[in-house]
Amino acid sequence: EKHISIQRHLADLEKLADLKEDEKKPCPLCPEEKFKACYSHKLHRHLQNLHWKVSVEFEGYRMCICHLPCRPVKPNLVGDQTLLKMGAHYHCIICSATITRRTDMIGHINRHVNKGETESRFITVPAPKSSHEVLKESATDVQVLPNYSTPQKTDSYFNPKMKLNRQLIFCALAVLAEERKPIECLDAFGATGIMGLQWAKHLRSSVKVTINDCNENSVTMIQENCHLNKMKVKLNTKEEDNDEAIGDGEENTDTIEVTKMDANVIMHLRSFDFIHLDPFGTSVNYLDSAFRNVRNLGIVSLTSTDISSLYAKAQHVALRHYGCNIVRTEYYKELAARIVIAAVTRAAARCNKGIEVLLAVALEHFVLVVVRVLRGPSPADDSAKKIRYLIHCQWCEERIFQKEGNMVEENPYQQLPCDCHGSMPGKTAVVLGPLWSGALFNTGFLRRMLFEAVQYGLDEAQPLLKTLVCEAECTTLKHFSTHSPYDENKQEECGVYIKTPNISAESYLVHGKRKSEEVIRNAAKRQKPENNAEHPAFYYNIHRHSIKGMNMPKLNKFLHYLSEAGYRVSRTHFDPMGVRTNAPLAQFKTVLMKYSTPTYTGGQAEGPVHLAEDVQAGEQVQAAADGKAEDAEFLEDDKSGVAAMFTEDYPTHCAAD
Repeated sequence: EKHISIQRHLADLEKLADLKEDEKKPCPLCPEEKFKACYSHKLHRHLQNLHWKVSVEFEGYRMCICHLPCRPVKPNLVGDQTLLKMGAHYHCIICSATITRRTDMIGHINRHVNKGETESRFITVPAPKSSHEVLKESATDVQVLPNYSTPQKTDSYFNPKMKLNRQLIFCALAVLAEERKPIECLDAFGATGIMGLQWAKHLRSSVKVTINDCNENSVTMIQENCHLNKMKVKLNTKEEDNDEAIGDGEENTDTIEVTKMDANVIMHLRSFDFIHLDPFGTSVNYLDSAFRNVRNLGIVSLTSTDISSLYAKAQHVALRHYGCNIVRTEYYKELAARIVIAAVTRAAARCNKGIEVLLAVALEHFVLVVVRVLRGPSPADDSAKKIRYLIHCQWCEERIFQKEGNMVEENPYQQLPCDCHGSMPGKTAVVLGPLWSGALFNTGFLRRMLFEAVQYGLDEAQPLLKTLVCEAECTTLKHFSTHSPYDENKQEECGVYIKTPNISAESYLVHGKRKSEEVIRNAAKRQKPENNAEHPAFYYNIHRHSIKGMNMPKLNKFLHYLSEAGYRVSRTHFDPMGVRTNAPLAQFKTVLMKYSTPTYTGGQAEGPVHLAEDVQAGEQVQAAADGKAEDAEFLEDDKSGVAAMFTEDYPTHCAAD
C-alpha cells in the first residue's frame, strides 16, 4: 500500500486524523514529541500549512511532507538527537524512496518521467496515457519524449530552434532532386527522423530516403513516426534485413528505409547522392566515411554544433579537432565556417575528390556547410590549394590571406595593408589557420534554393536566402532581382524568375522539356568556380570601427556611401551590423568618419563631416585675419609694450594666461 503521506485531497488527510470538535487528536504525519495532540481547528491549520502546501504533485496525487521516523538514523546518535536528525522527508509515489528536500523530490520525479517510469507501484488505477508529445513541423508529425530538447537526457533529441537549419537542407536537396531523379539520400543521425520524413513527404518519388541511427530507442521512435505519417518502413540492421509495411499507409506509398548502424559503417557500405551529417558536436570523425562512397556531383551537408571551439571560446579544442589556430575576432562566425570547410576539403582530398562550396551559414546555434563533390585528382588539387593561412592584425583587425608559395617571407607584416607594425611596439599580428580561402557561396545554387523555398512555402528560410544571394553577389537588397532557372510553368505559378549565372538556360530546357541527366551533369561540370569567388572575403563590423564621440550613419545609408565611393558592398548574415566589402580598412574608416556627425551637435542630421569642418576652418581663418589686423595696429601704437610681454620681467600669471 502507498504511504499515508500520499493523498489526493486535503480532506483525505484530515480523515486520517479523525477530527472531532470536542477531542484532541495528534497529527498523523508527525510524532507526538514534535507535535502534541490538539483540537480540530488547530490541527486543520497544521495539516494545511505545514503538510499540504509544501507537497509535491504528480498524476493527481500529493506527496505531503512527513515527519515520522521513516528514514534510517546514524547509529551513534541517541536520545533527543535522534529525533532532531530524523527531519522532514517525502515518500516517492513511484519507487517508495525517501527524499529530504522538496526540490530534490521534484528532480527525482522528473528523472522517473524522463526514463518513462510514470506508473506507480502503489496506485491501482488505469495506466496514464503515453508520455510522448506530438509536434508538427512543415506538415510532418513527430513523437518526442518529454525532455526532447536536452540531448543528455533523451535518446530522441529534437531541437525546435534548428527548424531553419532543416529548411535550408531541404531546399538544397530539392535543388539536387531537380537535377537528377531519383536520388538516394541519407540522414546519418536520425534521432526522431523529422528530417528524413520531411524529405520523403514533400519530394516523394524523387528521393529514396534512408534514416540511420545507432541507438535502438531512436530507431523505434523513427519507426513510430513513420507510422504516424503513414509511411511504409523498411527496417535494415546488421543482423537482419526485413520489410515491414503499414496497413494504414495506403494514402502514401512512399517507403523509408530505417537502419540501425554506426554512421561510419553505413557510409562505407553504401553509396549515396546526398548525405547529411548532424552529430552532437563536431562532425570531423565522419568526414572520411562520407566522402569515401559519395557519388560524383553529389552533395554533402554537415551541421556542426561545437560552437564553443569554432567560435574561439575553446581554442585548444579547435586545435585538437580541426588542427587550426584561431583567436576571437570580429569576424569569428565566418572564421568558423572557413575552418569547417578546410576540414571538409582535406577529407575530400584524401579520397581524391574536390569540393565546390554551395552554401556556408554560421548562426547562433550551428554552422551549416553544403558542398558539391567533384571526383578526380585535379579538382582535389585545386581545392587543396585554396587552404591557406590568414594574417590578422590584433590592433586594427585588418586581415589578409598569405600569398601562395612555399618561400619564406622576410617580413610577413608587409602583406598587411595597415602600418600598425611600424607604429606600434612589439608583434602586432598573428597567423590563423589553415582556413578555406575560396568562395563561401554559389549564387546560382542559392537562387534555385530560394525558388524551392517559395515553392514549398518555407517562410523562415526565404529572408535568409535572399540575404545570402545578395551576399554572394555583393549587392544590396535594393538591387536584388529574382528570376527562375526552371521552366516557364513554374514562373507563372510562383511569379518568381530566378536567374542562374553559372548554368545557362539552354542547359535546363530543350524545346520546353528538361534535358537528360547526362546533359545536366555535363553542364554542372562546366561551372567555373571563378564566378563564385566574386564576393570579398570577410567583413567589417561598423560598431567596432566607429569613432568615439561621433554619431555614425545608419547602416543602409553607409552602404550607399561606400558604394558611391566605388566599392562593392553588401550586408552579411554572419553579423547584423557587418559590412562585406572589397574596400581596405583604412578607406572603410575614412568613409565612416566622413559621414559621421559629432555627438555634441545633436547628431540629428546625417551628413559629411568635412562640411562642418570647412565652416569651422573658414571661421578660424577669418578670425585669424581680423586678429592679424588688430595686432598690426597694436604693434604700430606700442611696439615696446608687446615686446615686454616676452621678457622675464613680465608677471608669471599673465604669461600663463
